[in-house]
Amino acid sequence: MSGADLAFAGLAGAADRIRAKEVSSRDLTELYLERIARLDPVLRAYRVVLAEEALAAADAADARTAAGDAPPLNGVPIAIKDDTDVAGQVTMRGSLAHDDRPAGDAEVVRRLRAAGCVILGKTHVPELEAMCATESLAFGATRNPWDPARTSGGSSGGSGAAVAAGLAAAALGTDGAGSIRIPAAACGLFGLKPQRDRLPMREGWNGLSVTGCLTRGVLDTALFGDAAAGTDWAAAARRSPGRLRIAVSTKLPRGVFVTVEEEQRAAVRALAERLRGLGHDVAERDPDYGNAGVRVLARYLHGVRTEADAMPHPERLSRKTRGLASLGAKLPAALVRRALAAEEADRARTDAIFEHADVVMTPTLTRRPPLVGEWDDLPAPVMLNGMMGFVAFLGYWNHTGQPAASVPCEVAPDGFPVGVQLVGRPGDEATLLSLAAQLEADSGWTARRPPLAA
Repeated sequence: MSGADLAFAGLAGAADRIRAKEVSSRDLTELYLERIARLDPVLRAYRVVLAEEALAAADAADARTAAGDAPPLNGVPIAIKDDTDVAGQVTMRGSLAHDDRPAGDAEVVRRLRAAGCVILGKTHVPELEAMCATESLAFGATRNPWDPARTSGGSSGGSGAAVAAGLAAAALGTDGAGSIRIPAAACGLFGLKPQRDRLPMREGWNGLSVTGCLTRGVLDTALFGDAAAGTDWAAAARRSPGRLRIAVSTKLPRGVFVTVEEEQRAAVRALAERLRGLGHDVAERDPDYGNAGVRVLARYLHGVRTEADAMPHPERLSRKTRGLASLGAKLPAALVRRALAAEEADRARTDAIFEHADVVMTPTLTRRPPLVGEWDDLPAPVMLNGMMGFVAFLGYWNHTGQPAASVPCEVAPDGFPVGVQLVGRPGDEATLLSLAAQLEADSGWTARRPPLAA
């Protein structure tokens, strides 16, 4: 394989080639480090690159391979989102308001190391992960490999750009209101928001946040989950989904006043036809979101305010973050309590759709990702309104907890990726993974590479 082919082989492909001794972990790690040095000055996917540590870990992985004592992801180079602790590295969270250096790895990082992964570095996030474009006063903007004039989404935008550009085999992400699915859709990747509490996660945004990953292929995500959570997702990704009932909806949740652009609607229509061609029963049917949009917003804004107040140096926070935190400070405490108390009833109401469908399909985003700097210098309420409109289909599923994924089956006429969201029953990542794997095989999305990084 060429160097570029190896760089885009994904988590599963890299693990297979290392196991078969077709490539060493050191060679693969050096390949990624060379690509990072060449491409990341433009993209800014990484906040810090741990070259010496990564090469030492790769050598240790090659020794395990030689000894026949290799764990499942032995020697595979991955990236970690910079909201998750890596021993000895400051968890910057896109901010200068920090003041500590963690002594140890977060539990999910510890598990990934135990599975044999090599940590290449930590990826950029917007400050406190509070925005859906990865731009920060401290570290600048992460650019989209498909169009560097645009952002890579957020808040896992550094992770998305790194995987899309072939700068890591996979990358850890977190999702508090779409933060895995947004960069997945923006960068042409597969992004699964698991069921709440499936993978280890620090408490975030009043329980909205979950841990997951961004990957090129479905099996990559499945193997990541098996390593980090002890799931059996790889088996699901390898089996046929059978004939499924798919509910298709482009209806926006109540209270969101935005137009779903034709590019996004066309992708949903095209994927619906693709699913019919694969033998699935596809029909239009809308989830009952009720008035839960205000509850998602309350949990999010209160979470931003709480996390901003907890920073060691809140005076160093950017104007954008302070603006969002000030909106959170204006929320009545009773509104936040009611939002949390309503979660179970909201979930039960929405779950009624699964009496008629196995999977719900919606657009992932309402438009292409914003241009770099598009939301700069806007008052906080105006910026918040723009973000809410951009990700209108996503935060609800964090509030109610069901698994949801963005799949990159379709592309715009100019080749820009367009994501479509699939939502599953509570706890049923398996159906989403088997269906997404079928779509991956049918569409061939893993063969697509951004011209900038090919």
